[in-house]
Amino acid sequence: MFSTHTLNHLLNQYGYAAVFGFVMVESLGIPIPGETMLITAALYAGSTHHLGVWPIWAAAAAAAIIGDSIGFSIGRYGGTALLSRYGTKLHLDEGKLKVGKLIFARQGPKVVFFGRFVSILRTYAAFLAGTNRMGYRRFLAFNAAGGLTWSAVYVFGFYYAGSTLKGIRGTFDIAIGAFAAVIVVALLVWVRSHVRRLEAEAEAAYPGPLADHM
Repeated sequence: MFSTHTLNHLLNQYGYAAVFGFVMVESLGIPIPGETMLITAALYAGSTHHLGVWPIWAAAAAAAIIGDSIGFSIGRYGGTALLSRYGTKLHLDEGKLKVGKLIFARQGPKVVFFGRFVSILRTYAAFLAGTNRMGYRRFLAFNAAGGLTWSAVYVFGFYYAGSTLKGIRGTFDIAIGAFAAVIVVALLVWVRSHVRRLEAEAEAAYPGPLADHM
């Protein structure tokens, strides 16, 4: 949908606003390549010096924090209704939603912080945090820490190591892809072996209709 050429064109035309827009929209829960835009911007800045690395970091961090806060509010005030209406279309039945609520109750701050580094969680963690009634101050603290850390790692890492990464891009991508595949397979095995136990624990913690516990 968005090629590297397209992203570079947007950066050339709109600069920091393009970074801010992509990261914020992704954080709202709309699956567009915010992280890819951030990496592209860091490499673009390192190779052309048309953009500054510090403003890119500031734009990305602010967009992540603001976008997640809006996503949190959407989840807080409309998440239950949205999930009740569209959850089954996403294969999220009430049992799985109860598991999500249980995980957030146990490990909410970790999910918010580390979710910024995982594509699917980066898009939906804030929405789910709001839906599961996580306290906003607590959410904001871990969300801000995650947004600042995530943006710094990608912006400064790709900016200063951009030339090296370009030289080994093929090998690097293969290594990262293989590592990600191993992680995904391991996660799927773990989930399948634990999902029934988690669903039983979640049902015991939140018996009856999920709406009664939201």
